[in-house]
Amino acid sequence: MLKISAIILLFNIIYVSSFYLPGLAPVNYCKEEDQTKDCKSEVTLYVNRLNTEESVIPYEYSHFDFCLSEDDSKSPVENLGQVVFGERIRPSPYKISFMKNASCVHLCDRHYNGNNKDDNMRLATLRKGISLGYNHHWIVDNMPVTYCSDKKNNHIYCTTGFRMGCYSRNKGSTCDMEPSNEPAYYIYNHVDLRITYHSGAKEEWGSKFGSNGGRIISVKVTPRSVDHSSGSCDGANTKMLKFPPKPLGKDEVFNIKYSYSVIFIQDNSVKWSSRWDYILESMPYPNIQWFSILNSLVIVLFLSGMVGMILLRTLYKDIARYNQMDNGEDAQEEFGWKLVHGDVFRPPRKGMLLSVLLGSGIQVFCMTLVTLAFACLGFLSPANRGALMTCAMVLYVLLGSPAGYVSARIYKSFGGEKWKSNVLLTSMLAPGIVFGLFFVMNLVLWVKDSSAAIPFSTLVGLLALWWLVSVPLTFVGAFVGFRKRAIEHPVRTNQIPRLIPEQSVYTQPMPGIIMGGVLPFGCIFIQLFFILNSIWSAQMYYMFGFLFLVFIILVITCAETTILLCYFHLCAEDYHWWWRSYLTSGFTSVYLFLYCCYYFNTKLQIEDAASAFLYFGYTTIMVFLFNLLTGSIGFFACFWFIRKIYSVVKVD
Repeated sequence: MLKISAIILLFNIIYVSSFYLPGLAPVNYCKEEDQTKDCKSEVTLYVNRLNTEESVIPYEYSHFDFCLSEDDSKSPVENLGQVVFGERIRPSPYKISFMKNASCVHLCDRHYNGNNKDDNMRLATLRKGISLGYNHHWIVDNMPVTYCSDKKNNHIYCTTGFRMGCYSRNKGSTCDMEPSNEPAYYIYNHVDLRITYHSGAKEEWGSKFGSNGGRIISVKVTPRSVDHSSGSCDGANTKMLKFPPKPLGKDEVFNIKYSYSVIFIQDNSVKWSSRWDYILESMPYPNIQWFSILNSLVIVLFLSGMVGMILLRTLYKDIARYNQMDNGEDAQEEFGWKLVHGDVFRPPRKGMLLSVLLGSGIQVFCMTLVTLAFACLGFLSPANRGALMTCAMVLYVLLGSPAGYVSARIYKSFGGEKWKSNVLLTSMLAPGIVFGLFFVMNLVLWVKDSSAAIPFSTLVGLLALWWLVSVPLTFVGAFVGFRKRAIEHPVRTNQIPRLIPEQSVYTQPMPGIIMGGVLPFGCIFIQLFFILNSIWSAQMYYMFGFLFLVFIILVITCAETTILLCYFHLCAEDYHWWWRSYLTSGFTSVYLFLYCCYYFNTKLQIEDAASAFLYFGYTTIMVFLFNLLTGSIGFFACFWFIRKIYSVVKVD
């Protein structure tokens, strides 16, 4: 009963602490004639990269032949996380003044001539973007511009982007029309912007403007394809602008006129601090997500409790029985895990590699724990773009000392003497693998002229963080670790290794390793679905409180599963537990990879080879880091368990 109460209390704390902090000070807007230093009248609209679920490769706004701003100097400064994720926020040519409605404002014209090869290339780029369903991502007052559509059961579903156009084919249509036999493309060259604002009273947020000022609550867009030659863009029966389905012929011309309309609506029922609620609450599968997460957590918690109880009761009986054996006859009748006390701490093969992986695993573990703690407190909310990635990368660099310390301590306990090789491998192996994969994928993005391609200066900065910060910190941690005395084990190791009896199928290494990853994966696969959606389907992930709870459950499950299987193997007189404890919980990463393959085949519509290569490249990085994380958790749980049980039994 006490455990259940503690779990409920922890759940409530995490749930309450997963609130949203806006991450920036509110901006007061007012009419142009009332503008002062306390408020501004110009509403700036920023454009971001364009992406799609049918391709992993995003593109910058300027990649397509849209209307561009004449002054790029007003571009906001992007943090490290935004640059790595490929966000490219630029000012737009849209001129919006607060509380000033505008109708069918001309933005710019684009002219294409079939005699010009470059014009046909630009049209082909637009046509490809329309066919692949590339989405605009606009930002106003640090809020994403949303497109809302009616779904079943009168539920309004709002997305943080909108398509750059639509098409109609015999296989289907993304336009509000029946599919046609001939492919027909329509570009959205007109947008209706609906800006909702909250006009707060003076006593509420210090407004001096009354009904002439306020704060922006939401910006919703309705994109349309408009043939301006047929009349006004505000007409109810406006004709759609048909985009050429193939390259223009000789002397053929095609013109696109871009325009926009703006309407301001006052709504004092929504507070500025709650303006993100309608976006987060309209994410797909909200009820399924909550129910599935709760159901999964309850099952895993009770299952973990049962495993702990079974192991605890059996182990106490073993210790009591072994400690009662005082005479020689009883000693000869010993069996099980006590018989291998002289070999259980025998150093493993490839001890150098194991210690390096464990040091890197502790580095990833500490990074994940601190990042999730900050996210639960709201500092890494969706409003702080790129903050999550920036926080994780900076923490990983700064946590080089724990990696070097742990690796040095474990390697020294194995009797290792090549401390220089150990330090170099700890600081180079895991980061080198990640950086190498990242660099290869960045080359592909460079070739594709994608916005996700990291600039050369940023790559140099990342290398500087690695070589000038992380590596020295790893050396400092390793120096401290090697200076300390070697870890003393509770029992001595025999000079001659004990023969391991023939094992049954269930106590063979591979069946145990394969089974060991099932339970830890069972407690994360539901959250994994929504995390993959946020990465590949441009959906926002904000339930960091639940994610932190799932992380704690993952740690407990990895530890208990590894300890239980390790105990069974020791009872079967198999003392090779060092690598097995790492691989047992680390095998969860294999199930993670298989699930990512399933997600790729069932949820995504990626067909081109470059996007598939990038998807599995990023997945490999994620799986590798997850293997370091879970493997280290299992190893240190098993290491603590074995030291504990052999320190409480009488050994002659």
